[in-house]
Amino acid sequence: MRIGELAEAAGTTTKTLRYYESIGLLPPPNRTPNGYRDYPENILSRLDFIRRGQHAGLSLAHIGEILRIRDNGQTPCAHVSALLTDRLTQLDHQIAVLMQLRQTVTQLHDASRLADPSTCHADAICSNL
Repeated sequence: MRIGELAEAAGTTTKTLRYYESIGLLPPPNRTPNGYRDYPENILSRLDFIRRGQHAGLSLAHIGEILRIRDNGQTPCAHVSALLTDRLTQLDHQIAVLMQLRQTVTQLHDASRLADPSTCHADAICSNL
């Protein structure tokens, strides 16, 4: 399958496929006599895995680690589990930070609704912040 056909089948772009190849997420494909990339049909499952990893919030570097483990003939499931544990920890931290931010913005918003704009000093720019 040529690169354009693969990009269309995978719902991505040829530029993305070339990038994935350059960073090792995709193995170098065979080449036709005229130099075109010729991907095997099973590369679609690899691209699907990359997409699922990204949707879970894994970096391309982490996805590359997983693929290298699999390409070396080992099962990467324990590694994936550890990465997902780390991702959950990161998400919990982000949620806590966002909850604090929401509380701060709510307090500022509530105060701004009661503020009198005529008492705002020019040096303060806006007393609502």
